[in-house]
Amino acid sequence: MGDAGGVPAAAASRLVWAEIDLAAVRHNAAVLRGAAAPAALCAVVKADAYGHGAAPVARAALDGGATWLAVATVEEGTALRDAGVGAPVLVLSEPPPAAMAEVVARGLTPALYTADGVRAAGQASARAGVVTDVHVKLDTGMHRVGAERRALAGLVDAVAGHPALRFAALWTHFPVADGAEPGDRAFTEAQVRALGAARDELAAAGHAPPALHAANSAGALAYPEARLDMVRCGIALYGVSPFPGPAPVWDDVMASTGAAGLRPVLSLRARVTLVRELDAGERPSYGRLSPLPAPTTVATVPLGYADGVPRRTFTRGGTVLVGGRRRPLAGMVTMDQIMVDCGPNGEVSVGDDVVLIGHQGDASLTASDWAGVLDTIAHEVFCGIGPRVPRVVVDTEQAS
Repeated sequence: MGDAGGVPAAAASRLVWAEIDLAAVRHNAAVLRGAAAPAALCAVVKADAYGHGAAPVARAALDGGATWLAVATVEEGTALRDAGVGAPVLVLSEPPPAAMAEVVARGLTPALYTADGVRAAGQASARAGVVTDVHVKLDTGMHRVGAERRALAGLVDAVAGHPALRFAALWTHFPVADGAEPGDRAFTEAQVRALGAARDELAAAGHAPPALHAANSAGALAYPEARLDMVRCGIALYGVSPFPGPAPVWDDVMASTGAAGLRPVLSLRARVTLVRELDAGERPSYGRLSPLPAPTTVATVPLGYADGVPRRTFTRGGTVLVGGRRRPLAGMVTMDQIMVDCGPNGEVSVGDDVVLIGHQGDASLTASDWAGVLDTIAHEVFCGIGPRVPRVVVDTEQAS
């Protein structure tokens, strides 16, 4: 079987790489912006854009129609600024007081939800001689972070009364907008109402929020009433449905919003480095866990759990694509390599293409497929792809 394509220069030393298609990012941003309109789109690029590469993804998302970016930490926002990205950046978790000077210096927008956070942001902004926009977060039931409802008025009053701060938005976050149970929908709808009630109370006190936002990817697609002034889309930006598994209700949502046309951004590929014929009964890899049921061809591929292929991929029946077919692993995943059972007289050669996420011929494996095998979510699959896997940025639109 011949080579399925050239190896990128960045992957030449190890024959493993993740390919990031910026055309897909632009397309997905445009789809999400259209689905949420007239709400603005905030592209969530925290965790190095879910392992895709924050700066190139951010630029492509902005080109596709996003007007905001969101990160989890000040360091992530600083990295965007260092890369020359000048768009508004929301730091989703309240920065610690020691980091507020960097927030102000880099023109980041902090989420605030404690009195100490307001005090630190105000002091840093005043020292810099600027006025800093802040987004106050309200806890409407997720109970991770956010101001309690009873403390909100005082917090916003402190922000609005500080000469170096500007109350720019009130927001919250959904924990079960992707849930299919009736209770999940009732909970999410109650969150939207709670945010609206808080807005009305603040307005009556003279502090009407200039903007409201609540929806993540699932909320933006499934809850029109939650789109408000801005939606914050993460996993959908990367071409993955935010809804777990196929279901008629989710199929309808994806179709009606245009999100069924989202394109996968990342593919994970490698090359075969060794091929050998093994007899029935041989037990490849650590632990010698499982005998081969018949004589077979086993291909070694140079990536392992240090690169984002969990050990349990073998015990849970995970597969990869070789020669356009799904092939099971032949033994336990090791730190740096996997072994693939290519079948009796398998037509596989050193240098052949191996796809862990992506397309090969008419076959495909998605991050959601991996998530199903591993009993997790696509977010974790993406974020688990290790830093020693080169990210190779391509632009299929410009190349066509």
